[in-house]
Amino acid sequence: MKQFIAREHEIEPIPGLPGHLPAGEEILWQGRPSARLVAKHVLKSNWIGGYFVVLGLWAAAAGVADGQPVGGILFSVAVLIGLAALALGLLELFAWAVERTTLYTVTSERVVMRFGVALSMTLNLPFSQIDTVALGRLGGKAGTIAMALRQGYRLSWMVQWPHVRGWRFASPEPSLICLADAEAVAAIMTLAYGQNASARSDHPRLQVAANLVDTIPHAVDAE
Repeated sequence: MKQFIAREHEIEPIPGLPGHLPAGEEILWQGRPSARLVAKHVLKSNWIGGYFVVLGLWAAAAGVADGQPVGGILFSVAVLIGLAALALGLLELFAWAVERTTLYTVTSERVVMRFGVALSMTLNLPFSQIDTVALGRLGGKAGTIAMALRQGYRLSWMVQWPHVRGWRFASPEPSLICLADAEAVAAIMTLAYGQNASARSDHPRLQVAANLVDTIPHAVDAE
């Protein structure tokens, strides 16, 4: 498991992993993004639905102001409703596909991200390559965990999307997006990173929200 990013795996020896773990390394957590949260927060389905509502109201008001017959007004509104249903249906379908094709894994040594609706990829991020982690809250325990890489490691924002922090094009940050219980995952990552860094005699630099783990001195929240 030395590759940084790979395009492969018709067959996975372990679900979510391109190969067997080295001796002594263990899986601490595996999970997927929530399709509902992906649709709402990544694909902005609520905003798009609201946009079509505004268009429908505008079409109806314009039809009345122009003196159009009721049948014509209803037809225009019905067309917009159909387009809205199609657009939102496609967004929900894509969000479902993101959930079904994605599997995140946190081990005692690394974070592994298997993702890709059209082309499946595996991203391997040893803790030694991760500089800081930001926890972005989406309400309740839900959230997204973004990982800033240390200098010398860089990924393509387009290749990573939607598993990447928004508006960080110059220095893309791979992310575990739309997790139903992001707080618990961040706590697991914090503990694993601290133990890994201690074994390497490094100074732990992984930072998450201070209320997750009492020993973390700083808070870094994703935008």
